Amino acid sequence: MTVTAAGPADESRSVLADTVLERLTAAYSGAADPARAGGMRAYMKDVAPFLGIPTPARRALSREVLAGTARPDQADCTALALRCWALPEREYHYFAVDYLRRHVGRCSSGFLPVARHLVTTVPWWDTVDLLAAHVVGALVAADPALTADMDRWIADDDLWVARTALLHQLSYKERTDKERLFAYCLLQSGHPDFFIRKAIGWCLREYAKTEPEAVRSFLARERGRLAPLSVREALKNIGA
Repeated sequence: MTVTAAGPADESRSVLADTVLERLTAAYSGAADPARAGGMRAYMKDVAPFLGIPTPARRALSREVLAGTARPDQADCTALALRCWALPEREYHYFAVDYLRRHVGRCSSGFLPVARHLVTTVPWWDTVDLLAAHVVGALVAADPALTADMDRWIADDDLWVARTALLHQLSYKERTDKERLFAYCLLQSGHPDFFIRKAIGWCLREYAKTEPEAVRSFLARERGRLAPLSVREALKNIGA
């Protein structure tokens, strides 16, 4: 059974999210730097407005915001993530991603529709890649039945959903399902978009750190089906 078809759960009731969001918006808005925000927005191709808070300062503020708060359950994670994503400035999305990375172990397979909502809402590599590797990947590792959802995601028309499927095993190392990884790469090998072709090379390059010969063999067989960008990325650390 898959969970892809379900939508994000109701996020309206979470005392923890109420507390964190009140603290968070006060802290982040107080640290906003409009002069820096424009450059950050331009670097991210205008995907979203920014407050202008550099990453080290933002994470320090986040620690202050979360000091003394309780450990969340899945409902809290859902509420906090969706409420952060409803705010326009990108730093709030980053906060949600960091929070989910820390607490994804508190979430069940039922969180996958929420993760998909985040992947497909204001999507860009800065949030999608972390969600793929550290949230979706963790959910699938905890419940292998979710591989059926990944098999659907890899064929999705939304390139960010397909990229997430490609990258969800990025940190699996020896636990990587290499046949599924290689099959996903071949399935999307003809995709015209840079972000898919780059992701194919990236996931192969990462797996090559664990099984370089398996990646070399795959490329020897299938190199003609892969984009040059994908091949270059895959071979970056292991050579031809």
